[in-house]
Amino acid sequence: MGGLSRRSMLKAAAGTAALGGLWAQGATPAQASGDVHRSVVDDAHMVWKRMPKGWQEGPFLANGFLGVQFYAGAQPNVLKVMLSHSRVQDQRGQWEAGIGYSRLPIGYLTLTFAGAITAVDWRLDLYNAELGGTITTTQGTVWFSALVHNDQDLLLVSLTGDAAAGWGFTPLKSATTRTIRKPPEYTANPDPKLASAGAVQYCEQPLHAGGGYTTAWRERTTGTRRLLAATVAYGFPEPTHTAEAISRVHRASATNPDRLVAGHRRWWNAFYRRSFVSIPDKRIQRFYWIQLYKTACATRSGGPVVAEWGPWFPEVGNSWTAVWWNLNVQVTYPIVNSSNHPELDAVTATFRRDHANLELSVPPGYRDGDTYALSHPGDWRLRPGGTRAVGIPGPATKNDQTGNLIWGLHNVWLAYRHSMDVRVLRDVLYPTLAKALNYYRHFLAAGPDGRLHLPMTRSPEYADAADCTYDLSLIRWAARTLVESAAKLRVDDPRVPAWREIGEKLVPYHQDPVQGVLIGDDVPLAESHRHFSHLLWLYPLREKLWDRPGDRDVMRRTFAHWSSAQDKWHGYSFAAASSMSSVMDAPEEALRYLKIFLDGTVVADTQLTPNTMYREGANLAIESPITAAQSIVDMLLQGDHSVLKVFPSVSATWPDASFESLRAEGAFLVDASRRNGVTEWIRVRSEAGEPLTLQHGIPGDIDVRDGRGRRLPWRAEGPGTISIPLGRGGTAVVSRRGARPDLGPCDVPGDRGTPAWGLGQEVR
Repeated sequence: MGGLSRRSMLKAAAGTAALGGLWAQGATPAQASGDVHRSVVDDAHMVWKRMPKGWQEGPFLANGFLGVQFYAGAQPNVLKVMLSHSRVQDQRGQWEAGIGYSRLPIGYLTLTFAGAITAVDWRLDLYNAELGGTITTTQGTVWFSALVHNDQDLLLVSLTGDAAAGWGFTPLKSATTRTIRKPPEYTANPDPKLASAGAVQYCEQPLHAGGGYTTAWRERTTGTRRLLAATVAYGFPEPTHTAEAISRVHRASATNPDRLVAGHRRWWNAFYRRSFVSIPDKRIQRFYWIQLYKTACATRSGGPVVAEWGPWFPEVGNSWTAVWWNLNVQVTYPIVNSSNHPELDAVTATFRRDHANLELSVPPGYRDGDTYALSHPGDWRLRPGGTRAVGIPGPATKNDQTGNLIWGLHNVWLAYRHSMDVRVLRDVLYPTLAKALNYYRHFLAAGPDGRLHLPMTRSPEYADAADCTYDLSLIRWAARTLVESAAKLRVDDPRVPAWREIGEKLVPYHQDPVQGVLIGDDVPLAESHRHFSHLLWLYPLREKLWDRPGDRDVMRRTFAHWSSAQDKWHGYSFAAASSMSSVMDAPEEALRYLKIFLDGTVVADTQLTPNTMYREGANLAIESPITAAQSIVDMLLQGDHSVLKVFPSVSATWPDASFESLRAEGAFLVDASRRNGVTEWIRVRSEAGEPLTLQHGIPGDIDVRDGRGRRLPWRAEGPGTISIPLGRGGTAVVSRRGARPDLGPCDVPGDRGTPAWGLGQEVR
């Protein structure tokens, strides 16, 4: 294989080439201009004109398991490449998960140059999930490309240029970085061992509990290029990790690199074609596509659910060393359904595989074989570790974890509703949700008013309360869902009357005439509260609906009171406020809340970072930016209670918008176009034959036709709303009477001169 041509090098240095691979020149954006899917993703690429200083600024790669970050080393001539892995954790279950099952730091590769680094010019090509560009030093310039292979836990890096550089590796101490409730008897895992096996170098890190993890790497020269392959392998309980890591690097080094890169690109290129979104605000549009990239980096259906850091480990760590099920997982995953990416749904797969571990979170006195709960933090196998369990409702024994499991299972419900796959309902949601509700059934008791009441629990992150709204909303949703699911599955379940009774007799939410729904019985919201726990019934559970006039007042009052004090809000608070505004027909407010977050506004020492990561203080968290992507979808498409709403909450500042294959509840795939402030056309494809009521919003008379242009029957249900008897596999196209629109997606006009995300300015 020949080296990169001088022309290719100049393209990379100028940032005009799509740095599409380690070994073969990729298509440029100009060459791909006829491909609208590629052009919008190319437009979302990120740039670095300055050397990033840490995870808050640096580019990131991952495949759901192996995570890599690039930023400055301790010396001016060093580039640091931080390695992390979502499966690398401790296995000392005698301690709670944040300690005993803690995620563990691995270490970092260093690329040390002969001269000090004076400039960088990097581009993160989302379409190919590859980072590339130049590193300029006092001794010359290096051109490089890097990727984390989609199908293998491999970091591949190609270097070309005249500035001498050498690779090294620095292991980090194999110990939890969590300090909260860290037991005095805790000791770090044994020291690492550096060694080599032929041309492969490796660092072996054993665990006290058995097994361990190994980082292995090898560089070889091919023509004018130096090619690095590095990996991290984990094994427990058997110590297979070192052999696996060495073997993986040997195989990569013996494989045609073009074949490796081609397989990687095929997955990512196909990934971006599963759906499409274009809006006039190109900064927000690019942010949306970056979040889809980030989500695919962070999670896969066969891998761990996302921890606070995703697959990336901040170098100094913090206390978020495990999986947080009290909000963080729950708000991360809705986007995988609406963007039509079920291959990223690790939540459903986790509950399917590891549901038996949920009994470990039940207090011992309530373990009857038919009761589940979910404590946090936990590990990705749903284990709480140690003696940690959810609280027992009551003043002396309560905690804020009683609702974790039902809220987590709402994500499984969303996966079912977006696919209508009865196996998800029958095998995962129904049996697990029944056991989750059983925990609450131990404590619900009839009061003098004949209503079922709940003893004191803790509304997450705020206050103790009897009849806690957070818990009541989840109980009510679970009872209703189980009754409906039993009917759907046609099972004669003797528990149905008890579930129905809960739904009928559960005490209503306690309210105030001004504040709306309270935290619980006689507990108002008296100060700013980042968590929207007492608003779950509004969103995402959608118990109350704006379409029902009788629901509007309580929705409006409760939201207005919560949003009146924002000084303690965090990123996900603004994302939730945006989505809540969207479902309450307030598009300008929805956009305003989204922009507050995306503009990098600092609130309560939290902020979206230049690379679209998110910091809380100095701590890394990834859920807020990802849930903000769902807020964007909520402006474009909503589907709930059998009503499909197209462009339900689009700002007047967005006269045009286009989307394709967004997935809605009922297993509908929806395409639509908005132009000059009105909806042009909508295409709905039904995968399950569910009832379809469509709020189309197309002015004037309409045509409704099938995929071949033949007229379909329909019935008016209200202004701009129709019902269509669309069978399984059927398609309906709705447009203005007599129009014959082009039904393809398009990248709508917008403010393309806004700078790219990353570090530095790039004028397009």
